[in-house]
Formats: sequence, C-alpha cells, structure tokens
Amino acid sequence: MLRLLAEPMVLEHCVPAVFADAGVLERVAGICGLPEPSRVLPIEAWAGGEAVDEPTVVDCRAIAADGVEPGLVSAPCGRAAYTYVERAVRAVMDGRLDAVATGPIHKESLRLAGIPQPGHTEILAHLTGASRSCMLLTSDRLSVSFVTTHVGYAEVPDLMSRQRVLDVIELTAETMTGLRGRPARMAVCGLNPHAGEGGLFGNREEERHILPAIEEARSQGIAVEGPTSADAAFLPHRMEEVDAIVCMYHDQGHIPFKQVAFDSGVNVTLGLPIIRTSVDHGTAFDIAWKGVAQPTSLFHVIALTVRLVRKGRTAGERAT
Repeated sequence: MLRLLAEPMVLEHCVPAVFADAGVLERVAGICGLPEPSRVLPIEAWAGGEAVDEPTVVDCRAIAADGVEPGLVSAPCGRAAYTYVERAVRAVMDGRLDAVATGPIHKESLRLAGIPQPGHTEILAHLTGASRSCMLLTSDRLSVSFVTTHVGYAEVPDLMSRQRVLDVIELTAETMTGLRGRPARMAVCGLNPHAGEGGLFGNREEERHILPAIEEARSQGIAVEGPTSADAAFLPHRMEEVDAIVCMYHDQGHIPFKQVAFDSGVNVTLGLPIIRTSVDHGTAFDIAWKGVAQPTSLFHVIALTVRLVRKGRTAGERAT
C-alpha cells in the first residue's frame, strides 16, 4: 500500500485513498526503507467531510502500531482488517469515492475476531445488502467465476441450486460483455468427474441444477455451453474459445487461474451496488514486513478498477 501511494503508473489515473492505520504504515516504512505517507487524514476529519484530492491515508486508528507482530495471526489484526474494509465500502456507498480495491485478508484472523463471514465476497455482500453476488477472477488469458467459494467440499452440493447457478451465469455474462464490448461466450463446469457421466458419478447435480440453469440462460440469449468436464474446460485451446468459465467450487477455478495469471489476475465481486476489486493472492505472512513483496498484482487491480469506473460512467451517460 505504501508503494501504491507513490506509484506514477497509479497516480496518472486516480487519486488513491488508503484506509489503514497510519502508525502501522509508518512503522512498516521505517523497517522496510519505504517512504512514509505524505498525507494522513484522521478518521474524524474524514467523517467530518474532508475530501481526498491527493494520495491520502485515512487513519482509521483500529489498532496500535506496537500491537502488530508481523506474520502473526491474531484477533486484533482481523478486527482491524474488517474495519478498513467496512469504512472503505461505506465511503463508496455514500458516493465519496468511486470504487474500493482491497488487499488480501487472513481468514483465520477474521474468525478469531468474531467476524461471521469467511472472506471478502461474503463480507461485501453483507455490507452492501446485495441480494446475489459472486466472485470473478479475471485476466487477459482467463476469467473464472464461482457458484460456491469459501466452504468445505462436503458442503458444495447442498449449496447448489438451479437459481444459484443461473445467478452466477447471468452476473458473469453481464460483466464479461461489458469488458469485452460484445456478447460474452461462456462455459460452465460440471461438479463431478466427467460432468457426472450421465449420472454415473455424484447425485445428478448436473441434471438437477447445472443443465437447467444453462438452458434458462440460453433462453435469455446468453451464449453458454456445458456442463463441461473441468479437465477439458481448461485446455489451452478451450480457454481461447470462451470469455469466462463458471466453476462450481473454489479450487476448480483457482488452481488453473493462478497457473496462468498469478501476477496479473484481479478479483472482482459481481452483483454489488458498488465496484469492488482485489488482488487474487493471499496475505503471504511468511514475507510480511520484509520489503520484498511485489506490488504487480495490486497495480493490475488499480488499472482494472479505473477501467470499470470509466465504463460505468459511460454507461450512465448513455442511460441519461
């Protein structure tokens, strides 16, 4: 985040406001030899309506600088991370900022802090009151969205339904059509090996949930195929033939996506009333505060965020 505040490639396109604790960032800067934030806005001044017109740290004062031990999972850090997300989301919901781009959060720290939602996607849906949402990982080479995300494998079948699969298809098609500037072409993975092999594997989830959702999407004019066996969906030539692949569970899409776009992928939460993006990697506690983390993914996130904001404004102008 410290690099973000001074990166010319970022500042050329937007004015970043980082919701964090200034004391923590200053301590990190001293340890890692990075420049300290040039402007710090106390949370009281922000709440009082003071604007952000230059790169700024909004000092949330959620945790004391000496209360952070680098690389340690803790409840106070989980609570602070949630506070930053909550205040940033509120700022966008109130129209004070255009979009929110988040860094990674540690799910165990969230749980220790008593946060009931397991990850960003669920937190954002809760904070914004979204009736439906899903995770999209997108890059120039591959885009994948998810019917389920941060749940155990045993829970996945019970969380599937025709409507849930259809929601993810619709949300993905809408976003990818906007990004591509033409109707999106999509594929949907099956849940079971060989997409169930006609009921041979699993409990006919493909026939009960996935295929009816695909047929409904087609009736709406969405170009979508499947259910497709996941081991075939991610073959190189197949990935080139579609704009996005809808996956049934976390690792079905995350593993192939990170194989081809670990440094350039962007996480977008679909279905929210705001624009929200994030890096597609984790917290990397093993290198915390060592000054060696690469900000490349975050810069890709900012670039796509700016693009989505501009597309949203253009769409609004067309609508009026």
